[in-house]
Amino acid sequence: MTELPKSTMGKILKDAGATRVGEDAKIELAIILEEIGEEVGRRAVPFARHAGRKTVKAEDIKLAIR
Repeated sequence: MTELPKSTMGKILKDAGATRVGEDAKIELAIILEEIGEEVGRRAVPFARHAGRKTVKAEDIKLAIR
């Protein structure tokens, strides 16, 4: 199961123009976004470590998505 709230996924899809959103779409979007987030995190951690930090900062995330 996902950790992202289904209500948030529904809002994202409605903000994107959807009139109605199925529960399956909310769940699938949450799964995909969590996978993307984990990948960005895996790429960001080495940037923080290279900078001598244990804390991942916004700048590490920005570098990770380039």
